[in-house]
Amino acid sequence: MIPDQSFTAVVPAAGIGSRMAADIPKQYLPLGGRTLLEQSLEPLLNHPAIGRIIVATAELDPWFERLAIARHPQVLRVNGGRERADSVLNALAHVETDWVLVHDAARPCLHRADLDAVLAAGRQPQGALLACRVRDTMKRGDGRGSINNSVSRDELWHALTPQCFATAPLQQALSASLAAGAVITDEASAMEWAGFHPRLVEGRADNIKITRPEDLGLAGFFLQQMNESKI
Repeated sequence: MIPDQSFTAVVPAAGIGSRMAADIPKQYLPLGGRTLLEQSLEPLLNHPAIGRIIVATAELDPWFERLAIARHPQVLRVNGGRERADSVLNALAHVETDWVLVHDAARPCLHRADLDAVLAAGRQPQGALLACRVRDTMKRGDGRGSINNSVSRDELWHALTPQCFATAPLQQALSASLAAGAVITDEASAMEWAGFHPRLVEGRADNIKITRPEDLGLAGFFLQQMNESKI
């Protein structure tokens, strides 16, 4: 059993989501009567193992403070950085627990069972992340719009969030990899760069990340299904 409030959650939310073609950053777009960010934070706020949530927003973000969640006693806002890794690293400076999980601000469809599973698996030296197996045939392009070759999907996974790690190793891995100029796309990639082998925890494929406008409608459908299943 995971001790209460033994994790801190970090949510990088400093991006603008340019592919959404919206007038405001995508994390503040409406979804199911709330903002996308609020929907993504709700499962974290409702979990007893998570005592604090640190949201890293753009320094001059005018939208976050308008949300009721900004005044929630468990929520702390800090300044984010230019890239995701910079935002996470800034937030880690405020983490006081030994364990941390990082969740995307644009993943609103996180199920409690998946959150339970990754929290449990993350309390070990290598850390853990939610992921789902690749189902489609994979093609590698040639850079000119044509197929170069087919890629076996065996042991290929889509990396999801949350991702859970011991706080100090993650902080060190992010700092060192950024200093070395490594390409860091998520926290697991920083840990891999540092020599760790995070555990894959198979999660639900409906834990989608909102990237394009059509994703909002799909997420709204998934959220409706999740809410109906609780009744």
